[in-house]
Amino acid sequence: MSVTSEATTEWKGALADGSGTVAFRSSGIGTFPIDWKARSEGSTSVTTPEELIAAAHASCFSMALSHALGENGTPPESIETTASVTFTPGTGISGSHLNVNATVPGLDSDDFDRIAADAKANCPVSKALAGIEITLEATLA
Repeated sequence: MSVTSEATTEWKGALADGSGTVAFRSSGIGTFPIDWKARSEGSTSVTTPEELIAAAHASCFSMALSHALGENGTPPESIETTASVTFTPGTGISGSHLNVNATVPGLDSDDFDRIAADAKANCPVSKALAGIEITLEATLA
């Protein structure tokens, strides 16, 4: 069975002075403002496509890592992942950096690093982002 997720963006105006909203249609969790200024200069109150990609990457990687750790016989107590997606105006999205901290009883750091690297390479969002550099910083608590 496949699942299709949907989001809708409504935009008004030219790129530099226009603005819009992005709405999560599948879950209905909300509608959020977007604009070029936030994308090119940063913002603490308006989201960006890169922040949405970061959310997708962090959550997908955490799920993939949890699954891989469970398959290894060492299910995690906790995983916290931050994805940092870099955007440069005129160039585009150049990378995603995954920073993960996990508590996994009974696992040594070498095995954790190996399993985390495999999860990075094989989570579906990482595969979808194959055109950019993906880096990983993994810490076992």
